[in-house]
Amino acid sequence: MSNTAIPFEFRVDVAQDDIDFMGHVNNASYLKWVQAAVVSHWQALAPVEAVAEHLWVALKHEITYRRPAFLEDDVVATVLLEKVQGARAFYETIIRRGTEVLAEVKSSWCCLDAETKRPARLAKDVIDHFFVKGAD
Repeated sequence: MSNTAIPFEFRVDVAQDDIDFMGHVNNASYLKWVQAAVVSHWQALAPVEAVAEHLWVALKHEITYRRPAFLEDDVVATVLLEKVQGARAFYETIIRRGTEVLAEVKSSWCCLDAETKRPARLAKDVIDHFFVKGAD
């Protein structure tokens, strides 16, 4: 059995305050977009109880910028959960304008228990919500 991640598309609103002195989106805005996209992915696919019981904090982002984004652009971030190990989750987020890749982001996140704020492992049945099962 192999698992394929369910892609999640997150529409990005490019705001005036995302634009830097060169007239395109500032690099820091991509981090804000990835944060919003990953959290929305979790909220959309995880069971309601799991969303209520867990929080996510970013541990690392590695961004490869391919093309600049501009104020009027229609931008979409596609989020894929690559794997979960213990309390850590590894994501890939591709930010696009149409078919053009603007940035590729690899990030790792730590799952926290919402009450204790301590690292928490997700149950397998929760993780399964993020993958389509297929036979090999």
